[in-house]
Amino acid sequence: MTRPVAVVTGASDGIGAALARVFAANGHELALVARRGERLEALADEIAANGAVRPLPIELDVTTEGAADALSARLAEASAAPQFLVNNAGFGLMGRAIDLDAAEQLGMVDLNTRALTALTLRFLPSIVAAKGGVLNVASVAAFMPGPGFAVYYATKAYVRSLSEALSQELKPLGVKVACLCPGPVQTGFQARAGFDFSGVMGAMKPAMLPAAEVARQGYEGLMAGKRVIVPGLVNRMFVWGSAAAPRALLLPLLATAQKRR
Repeated sequence: MTRPVAVVTGASDGIGAALARVFAANGHELALVARRGERLEALADEIAANGAVRPLPIELDVTTEGAADALSARLAEASAAPQFLVNNAGFGLMGRAIDLDAAEQLGMVDLNTRALTALTLRFLPSIVAAKGGVLNVASVAAFMPGPGFAVYYATKAYVRSLSEALSQELKPLGVKVACLCPGPVQTGFQARAGFDFSGVMGAMKPAMLPAAEVARQGYEGLMAGKRVIVPGLVNRMFVWGSAAAPRALLLPLLATAQKRR
């Protein structure tokens, strides 16, 4: 006998940890996946202390070769099968592509796109059997090119495109697929990316939301069958405005805003 679980990657911090708390609060058993095992153990203890079933912490780098199979084996050992998959693991790097380390940028592609795709394809049979869902975490960056953040924006555009297509493919099978596209969130992402809110980017401060609110809207949007979820009115207006703006105007504006200081 296996029990259905929600698998959350990048669950050691930020939006991933917040999503784990929301899924647990709504009665889902969890498998928490990240590289920092001690943080997963602490989050599992916290969730259990709040009355939920203690999640299964799995310390794993999802970009390593065979990671999807290793995760599948670990779940099988625990008699768990994915009903929901939350692909949250990812990172960004700010700066001109020519100036940034090529290996780091390719690592970003591996994590943000290849690993996400590998896990999704590996667990879709289980998710379909359980009539569950997939929640892919992207960004408002998914809606536009991003000079000064070029590779990151491109990876998130891939995530959004894949999510929308899978949503259509899997809907007849009773599976929900959603893409969560937050704007700036109060996490450690900005420090990792080399991002700050000085200068032109200070205008984005009103769009910043707590991770818990982003997670709540992501979970509720997935369960409601939404394909794309953009939390916050300011962020939705930003997405609409970027779509309406001519690229000749938008690209230099973004390049100036996202210039490393």
